[in-house]
Amino acid sequence: MQFHLNGFKGSGDPLTLQFEGEQEPDFQTNLPEEVDVLVVGAGPAGQLLGTQLSRFPNITTRIIESKSGPLQQGQADGLQCRTVEIFEAFGFSEKVLKEAYWVNETTFWSPTEDGKGLRRTGRIRDTEEGLSEFPHVILNQARLHGLWLDAMKWSPTRLEPSYSRQMIDMKIPVDDGPVEVTIERLDSKHRGQREIVRAKYVVGCDGSRSAVRKCLGLEMKGDFANQAWGVLDALVVTDFPDLRLKTAIHSANEGSILIIPREGGYLARFYIELDKLEQDERIASKNLTADVLVDRAQRIFHPFTFSVRHIAYWSVYEVGQRLTDHFDNVPKSQRGARNPHVFICGDACHTHSAKAGQGMNVSMNDAFNLGWKLAAVLHGTADPKLLHTYTEERQDIAKLLIDFDREISRMFAAKPKSKIGEDEKDTVDPALFQKYFERQGRFMAGVETKYKPGLITSDDTSHQYLATGFSIGTRFQSVQVLRLADAKPVHLGHVMDADGRWRIVLFGDSADPTSPISPMYQICERLWKDLISKYTPSGADIDSVIDVRAVFQQHRHSLNVSSLPELLLPHKGKFGLQDYEKAFTDEESYGFGFGEIYKTRGVDKERGCIVVVRPDQYISAVVPLNIEAVGMLLSFFDGFMKSCASNNGVSNGHVDGIEL
Repeated sequence: MQFHLNGFKGSGDPLTLQFEGEQEPDFQTNLPEEVDVLVVGAGPAGQLLGTQLSRFPNITTRIIESKSGPLQQGQADGLQCRTVEIFEAFGFSEKVLKEAYWVNETTFWSPTEDGKGLRRTGRIRDTEEGLSEFPHVILNQARLHGLWLDAMKWSPTRLEPSYSRQMIDMKIPVDDGPVEVTIERLDSKHRGQREIVRAKYVVGCDGSRSAVRKCLGLEMKGDFANQAWGVLDALVVTDFPDLRLKTAIHSANEGSILIIPREGGYLARFYIELDKLEQDERIASKNLTADVLVDRAQRIFHPFTFSVRHIAYWSVYEVGQRLTDHFDNVPKSQRGARNPHVFICGDACHTHSAKAGQGMNVSMNDAFNLGWKLAAVLHGTADPKLLHTYTEERQDIAKLLIDFDREISRMFAAKPKSKIGEDEKDTVDPALFQKYFERQGRFMAGVETKYKPGLITSDDTSHQYLATGFSIGTRFQSVQVLRLADAKPVHLGHVMDADGRWRIVLFGDSADPTSPISPMYQICERLWKDLISKYTPSGADIDSVIDVRAVFQQHRHSLNVSSLPELLLPHKGKFGLQDYEKAFTDEESYGFGFGEIYKTRGVDKERGCIVVVRPDQYISAVVPLNIEAVGMLLSFFDGFMKSCASNNGVSNGHVDGIEL
């Protein structure tokens, strides 16, 4: 974390002190008539998107939510490894890790041979070694909402959702004019009052019954599995031994249960298989109660005892997998002719079951994909055609999710296979069920995403051999390095904050990087002259759009910080202070181990390489560490970035008007 760039702020939380004294707007009174982005819905996707946009003081964002206030309990709770990586980018992963339940093991239970009892048939590590520096954790959605609200509250814009408001209509012009949104107030004091907001962009994060989706005329296509499930958050007393482990139970004849231990040491969540539904029957007609869920759970757990002492939350739902054709207002046939201005995220465009803990995570990843793109277009640093990549990238991921969920839901609902020759459609072999869990571990951890080649993902893989562990299209998997200036161990991925900036990571070759004739030194000179200056606005810091970092394989004691290229020791801020946090070495730390990033990620030590990382931490390109690579990078960025006409305010790392 860096602060005090433009002056000392005193003691206290640096995240809040940097905005101390700024006037806090009132988000519960009338909405402004014009905004840059209107977010409809304050669920996880809407809150992540709002938090991302709230970090830019020159972007006006508003979030409207039909509920009267923040979520208090229930709903989703599973957080993938990749999602916690995103929390790190927003600055609150430590809070999540401290409070959450850590999913370390998963166990599997099946009927005994006589069908009268249950036996443990398997135990696996939940997350494979080296998948992420973060674990799979469980934390209730209401608490997560609170963390997002805090992050927005202490942003430069002090953003908060505007509650008790629902969107009732939306008019989208055929040109690039603003979208006109009609909003109705729902609170008792203003009930029935309407507000008109004109927004450059509208994002529907308003759930499976999305009003934004309906205004776009988009349909959710797919089917229901005609299977009812219940979810129960409860405090229970039981002699079942695996209550504090993630556990999948298949009983002989009473159905299945998935146990998800919750934070705090006592609470647990139970996903409980209920009855099959008739064709065209909907779960709302069943009039199911919490007692029905408890009774079914007791029958599945038999012969173990299962006594419910307190119910914190319960609900019933119907398994179904549905998906929209596209996630914005521009049909595929018109994408070359116009750019989108309305988008949908999360459950507004894809729905599925809850048992694999994917929904909230995929929804937040939708928003993380979109947020930085909106900011880049609104800032004028990127062409609006960049916004087409949201649907192109995220719809493919949603399709994979739907296919995965359909299969895992089928296996959960199937009876355990007890003899050879049983109908494969209606039964599941417990051993195969466990193997499926293991095989899909990377997908369930959220790290299997690989974006296809496109506008912001290079199709040139000819240099992938220079860094085999940084696969183009996948997320940048962090490894610990040592900061050159102060010998602090730092995860390289943790310097990639959710601030909308691109990252260029230079991995040094075997030559001395401080020598003016080395590839590293010459690359830094050319990157500034030919690339970074082209896209950096006048008067802005040298790293305000593209942030360059470097990793050296030489021992830090052999390197002189003051001899680094200026790009890696830039002057910034109104005082022209030097940034000492751009350069790292690959060596052992004092007491915190050795990341060995070159070895771990397959980086060529003789040649080095350059890795280009998007603002959402996905890898766009891998190119050689040579002068020719600058031309490759120019060609890549010219495909979607806008050139800045004048760069008089920044010159080779020096801020204009500062005596250095």
